[in-house]
Parts: sequence; C-alpha cells; structure tokens
Amino acid sequence: MRMLIAVPIFNEEKYVTRVLREILRYGHDVLVVDDGSTDRTPVLLKSLNVRVITHPENRGYGQSLIDAFDYAAQHGYDWVLTMDCDEQHEPAKIPDFYQAALADDADIISGSRYMVMENDADAPPVDRRNINRIVTELVNSVLNFSLTDTFCGFKAHRVSAMQKLNLNIPGYAFPMQFWVQAAANNLRITELPVKLIYKDATRHFGGMLDDPSARLQHYLEVLTNELKAVRSTTPAQPAECASCV
Repeated sequence: MRMLIAVPIFNEEKYVTRVLREILRYGHDVLVVDDGSTDRTPVLLKSLNVRVITHPENRGYGQSLIDAFDYAAQHGYDWVLTMDCDEQHEPAKIPDFYQAALADDADIISGSRYMVMENDADAPPVDRRNINRIVTELVNSVLNFSLTDTFCGFKAHRVSAMQKLNLNIPGYAFPMQFWVQAAANNLRITELPVKLIYKDATRHFGGMLDDPSARLQHYLEVLTNELKAVRSTTPAQPAECASCV
C-alpha cells in the first residue's frame, strides 16, 4: 500500500524544517503544497527531501487539499494523509493512520481531537471550538453521521474514493463540501483519536473569516448550497460511519 503524506503550507518558516524532518522519519513520500508563501518557506523547502507544488498566489487551504488529491491519483498512491505544518498534528500518529488504512474497512480515516479529552491546556480559542461543535452537530444531523470533529485536517483519504468527489471549494469552508459529497457517495468513514494541540491563539483566517459570526455564517452557507446541489442531482443514501463514536 502506497501512502502519500500531503502538507499544505502558507508562511510556515517557523515550523517547516522541524515538522517536515520529523514527518520524513516515518518513511513515506511527502508532498508539500506551498500556497503562495511570501516568507522564507520556499527557500527552506529546497533543503528537504520533499516534493513541492507551488501556487503563485494564495489560493486557499481547500485548493491545496484538492491539488494533493489530484497529485496522489496521478502518481499511483493508494492513500493520502493530510496534516498541518504548525505542530498541531503529531507525526508520531502517522503509523496509526497507516495501520487503520491497512484494515481496508474505510475510505476516510478522520482525526478527532475530541474523542479522548486529556486536558484543556492547549485548547483552541472558545469561538473556534464552539463553531466546530455547532457545525459538527449540524453535519451529523443532516448527513446521519456520528462525527466528533468535522474540522480536523489530520485525515487519511483513500485516493480512489476521492476521485469520486467533485471538490471545488478553495477556502476554509472546504470540509462542508467534503462531508456532503462523502455522504452522497456512500463513503465509509471512521475516526481516529489524535491529540488536541493548539499552540498559537493569534493565528487567523484572514479577511471577514476572522469574525467568528461571519465565519460560521460562511460555513453554513457553503453547507446549505452543497446540500442543495447534491439533492438536485441524485438523491443518495447517507454514508456509513463505521466507527464514529
């Protein structure tokens, strides 16, 4: 089984070298999608044994994932594991995702920071946690899922399953489209507990999305529009959530 580890990056000079060297220890091919970085990130990437896709300008987190899925399909990978480059995702969990993929009973293995709560020392800002809770409850209700974390970017994807989806949301609302299409295509979903780590409360989304109310409204609009789009084509049965608890 071939697994590609895909890391979307935008201006991560503080972390990129340390994080990628740790990821490379686990023996998988690594793809970095540099989403138009304007700091020293592009220079630092040249010294690392990773493949790089470079966006000439910032196109968004969702577009970086879409490009990673396409790259994995074009280069014959079976799975693509996405993870962030800001030390919020522990490379030590990579073998757990790999073993879960080997079990061959899921199409999406989604990291969850809320399956096992250890402490709140590194908890995200209250507004981010509240938005995650509201959206997760809504996604579960309308799609008949039992997810505990809809926004975790630490996630393994079966490449052939991703090829069934028509993903085109470039920004942070990408998960809204992703989950609706996963349901529409009856993809099998399981969750894997990952540690809740949040080191920098000053990180921001940019523009209107820095306003929590506007951000939530945007997510809900994308979710609603995607539900309408799916239902106007071919009504589908809800996806099976194999072990979401």
